[in-house]
Amino acid sequence: MSEEENKAKSKEVLNSEKDQNKPLDSSDESTSEENEIQNKSEEAETPTPEAASDDLNDNSDVLENESQPKETSEEKSSESSTEEKLDTETTTPLTDESEDEDEVTSSDEDEDDENDDENDDAADKKSIDYHSMTQTQLVAALKNVLTTGKIQDIKKDVEAIRVEFNNQFDEELNEKKEEFLAQGGNIIDFHYSTPLKNEFNSLHFEYREKRNNYYKNLKKDLQANLQKRLALIEELKGLISVEENINTTYKHFKDIQERWREAGPIPRDGYNTVWNNYHHHVENFYDFLHLNREFRDLDFKHNLEQKLKIINRAEELADETNINKAFRELQMLHKMWKEDIGPVAKEYRDEVWDRFSAATKVLHDKRAEHQKEIEKDFEKNLEIKTEITNQINLLTQNTKDSHQAWQNGIKTLEDLRDQFFKAGKVPSQHNEETWTAFKTAVRNFNKKKNLFYKNQKKEQFSNLAKKQELIKIAEENKDSEDFDVVTPLMKKIQNDWKQIGHVPRKDSDKIWKKFKAACNHYFDRLHADRNKENEEEVKALELKNALLEQLKSFELTEKPKEDLKFVKEKIANWKEIGRVPFNKKNIESKFNKVIDGLFKKLDMSKKEIELLKYDNKLNNITSHDDERKIQNERFFITKKIDEVKQEINQLENNLGFFQHVDDKNPLVKEVHKNIQRHKDELELWKEKLKKLKEVM
Repeated sequence: MSEEENKAKSKEVLNSEKDQNKPLDSSDESTSEENEIQNKSEEAETPTPEAASDDLNDNSDVLENESQPKETSEEKSSESSTEEKLDTETTTPLTDESEDEDEVTSSDEDEDDENDDENDDAADKKSIDYHSMTQTQLVAALKNVLTTGKIQDIKKDVEAIRVEFNNQFDEELNEKKEEFLAQGGNIIDFHYSTPLKNEFNSLHFEYREKRNNYYKNLKKDLQANLQKRLALIEELKGLISVEENINTTYKHFKDIQERWREAGPIPRDGYNTVWNNYHHHVENFYDFLHLNREFRDLDFKHNLEQKLKIINRAEELADETNINKAFRELQMLHKMWKEDIGPVAKEYRDEVWDRFSAATKVLHDKRAEHQKEIEKDFEKNLEIKTEITNQINLLTQNTKDSHQAWQNGIKTLEDLRDQFFKAGKVPSQHNEETWTAFKTAVRNFNKKKNLFYKNQKKEQFSNLAKKQELIKIAEENKDSEDFDVVTPLMKKIQNDWKQIGHVPRKDSDKIWKKFKAACNHYFDRLHADRNKENEEEVKALELKNALLEQLKSFELTEKPKEDLKFVKEKIANWKEIGRVPFNKKNIESKFNKVIDGLFKKLDMSKKEIELLKYDNKLNNITSHDDERKIQNERFFITKKIDEVKQEINQLENNLGFFQHVDDKNPLVKEVHKNIQRHKDELELWKEKLKKLKEVM
C-alpha cells in the first residue's frame, strides 16, 4: 500500500460522518479548530522519528485533557503546559540574520519528506560536494539552488556554498597579494577581484533580497491572520448572548470553527494569548451548549465513533512491515485525535485513551527493536568511516612534495571520499563528530596540497627571473660577429634554459618565444657565415678528389728522382688546396694510403719516407686549424724522444757488465745493434719535432 493510500485511509475517519446521515454532521469538529494553530506549529518543522516519538508520549495527557467537556484546575494546568510547548514550536518570520528564519513553513510542506536517515546522508554528500567544487562549480551550484529551491529552505545550502567559495577566493587573494608585493607593489595600491567573484556576489545579493522579501511578506500575512483570528474570537464571544434558535447558533459556531481553521498561522509572540482566549470562549460555548443535552450527546457519540476508527487503524499498523512508514502514519493519527476530534462521554474517556495508548506503545516497542538492529550496522559504519578518516590523515602526512605525488594523492583522496559516503549512516550521537573529523582531514590534506603548489609558484617566479636573465644575454649577443667566442656561450645558455624548472603558465609561452627568437637570430647568422666557408670546402673537395685520382693512376718511371719530385709536387699541391667539409675528411686517409704505396715503390731510405709521410700528417693536422691537436702532437713526440733516450741509456749501462768480453761476442753485438737502432729512431723523432716547430 502506498503512502498516499495510507494517508487516505487515515483521513477516512474524518470523512465517514458524511455517510451517517446525522442532523449535525460536523459536530465532531468541536475542538478541531482549536487545534489548527497547534497543527501548523508542529508541522512547521520536520521532526525526527525520535522527536516525534517523544512528542506523542509528551502529548498523551494533552489528548486526554482535550476530551474533557469542562476544565478542572488540574486539566487547565496540563493544557497550559501543552500550550506553552506548542508555543515553542510555532514558527514566526524573523530577520535574515536570525537562526530561526528557515523554520517558518507551511503546514503542507513537511508531510512528504524522506526519512531522516536519507536526509542526513544527502546533507553530508551535499556538503562534501561543495567542499570539493571549484569556484566555477560553486557559482553554478548557487545558481541551481536559487532556481530550483524554495527560498525559505535553501539557507544551509547557500551558507555552505558561500563559506567554501570565500575560503577558496581568500586563498587566491592572498597568493595574488604576495605576487604583487614580491614584484615591488605597494599594499595600498593592491586590489583584486574576478568575474567569478562579481557573479557570486550578485547571486548572493539576489538570494538575500528574495529571502528578505519572502519574510517581509510572510510577516505581513501572519499579522493579517492574527487580525482575522481576533475578529473570530469576538464573533465567538457574541454567540452566547444572541437570542436565536439553538440549531442556528450551533451552525454559526461551526462556521466560526471552519473559518478559524482556515485563518492560517499567526506571529509567535501573540500565539499564547490568542489561543488561550479562543479556547476559553469555546469552552464557554460548550457550557452554554450543555443546556441542550441533545446536541451534547450527539457530539459525544460521533466523536467516540471517530476515535474508535483511529484506534482500529492504529492497531492495524502493528502488522505493517515498514516501521518508518507505520510510525509516520501513527503521528498523523495522533494529530487527528488531538486536533480534529472533540471529546467523548466521560464513561468512555479512559477506555478509548488506554486502547489508543496501548496501540501506540506496540509501535514504539517495534520501532525501538528496529532501531537496535539498525544501530548494530551503524556501529560497523562508524568503524569504517573512522578508518577512512585515519587513512586520509596518513595520506596527508606521507605524501611527498612533488607534483606527481600530489596528483596521485588527489586520486587516492577521491577514492577514500567515495568510500566514506558509501559506508552508510553512523549512530546519531557520533554523526557530528564523525563528519567533523572527516571534513577536517580533507581540509588538512587540501591545505598541505595548496601550500605545496603555493611554494611551487614561488619557485616558478624565481625560475622566471633566471630565464629572463638568459633572454637578456641572448639578445645582447645575437648580433655578435665573434662567432668563435659567442657560439659556445649561446649553446651554454640554451643548456642552462633546459636545466631551469617551470615558470608561471601565463609567462611560459611569452618568454620562450623571446628566447627562441634571439637564439634563432644568432644561429641563422652563424649558419649563413659557415655556408660561405662550406662553398670553398666543397670546391677543395672536388680538387682533392681529382688529385687523388691522378695519383692512383700514376705509374713509376725508371727515373726515381723525377718520380719522387712528382710525388712531392702533388703533396705540395694537396696542402695548398685547403680544407674539405668535415664529413668528407676521410679523403685525407685515402690520400695518405696512396702516398705510402708510392713511397714504398721508390728507392728511398726509411728515414726519408717517414719524414715525407710526416709532412703529409702535419699538413692534415694544420689544415683543421686545431691548436689542441698540434699541442697533443708535440707532447707525443717529446714523450717518444724521452722514452728512446731512456732506452739508449739503459742499453749503454748494460754494456758495463761486458767490459772484459770480446766485442765479437753475439750478445755484445746484439746490444750494440739495439743501441744504434734506437739512436736512428731518436734522430727521426728529433727531425719530426723540428718540422712540427716550423708549422707552430
